[in-house]
Amino acid sequence: MPDAPKDNRPATPDDLLPNFTLNRASRRGEPTEDRKLLSWTDRDRAQAAFTHSDPWRVMRITGEFVSGFDALAGIGPAVTVFGSARTRGADPMFAAARDVGAALARAGFATITGGGPGIMEAANQGAAGAGGVSVGANIELPFEQGMNRYVNLALNFRYFFVRKTMFAKYAEGFICFPGGFGTLDELFESLTLIQTGKLGMFPVVLFGGAYWQGLIDWIKATVLIEGKINATDLDLLTVTDDPDHAVHVMVEAYRRSQERGSDDGLPETWDPEIKRVGVPPEPPQH
Repeated sequence: MPDAPKDNRPATPDDLLPNFTLNRASRRGEPTEDRKLLSWTDRDRAQAAFTHSDPWRVMRITGEFVSGFDALAGIGPAVTVFGSARTRGADPMFAAARDVGAALARAGFATITGGGPGIMEAANQGAAGAGGVSVGANIELPFEQGMNRYVNLALNFRYFFVRKTMFAKYAEGFICFPGGFGTLDELFESLTLIQTGKLGMFPVVLFGGAYWQGLIDWIKATVLIEGKINATDLDLLTVTDDPDHAVHVMVEAYRRSQERGSDDGLPETWDPEIKRVGVPPEPPQH
């Protein structure tokens, strides 16, 4: 072992102990791991096909989850706002979504949207303008996709299911403005997660009574009548045209959840067929 320097001079290589773990490359005459990482050879190019394989995609998906969880874990209570990217500024729904975003911020909620134009932009604009956290979870699409200018916490995703996990995991409720297939997908996935107990009993608000009434009528006249859902499942939905009412629903639901200390869990009558599994049938009545 070399002696320690007897003066205040800086240590020289002769004063240091050999680090056998870090110096393996030197002892073997191999490139360092940094050199290997930063190199790009013909062999590397041939092996680059691995980045298009499912194992690589699994690692990329994991990375998206980690990035999303890391970014959103500290935002506090939040509400996810869904709605069409095609809604223009002159549409009354644009102004209403902006009012909702602002009211959510004043109530202490972060606003989470898909980060795009239309309803998403309006809600982000309201939230940011009121000094709130304005989250945009953008998604890679076959056509050009941009982030609206009112997002102050931006996330980017390649995979829809990762993005939708962020919409649900960090939300205390959902407000759905008029929209197309994407909005309907997000609406019914949220309802399914709540109905099946995968999420707590979080509020779902349909904003714009005239837009949603036909869907509600069909659900009542067909889906409910044919027994595909229970009457109590309709209680999961609140329809309104008032931004303050929409936010009030979120505030009251969050207040109740804080008083309980946990969510409501599984609805009591979400699926009577499942509840009868393993239970002997009742004898016929004569």
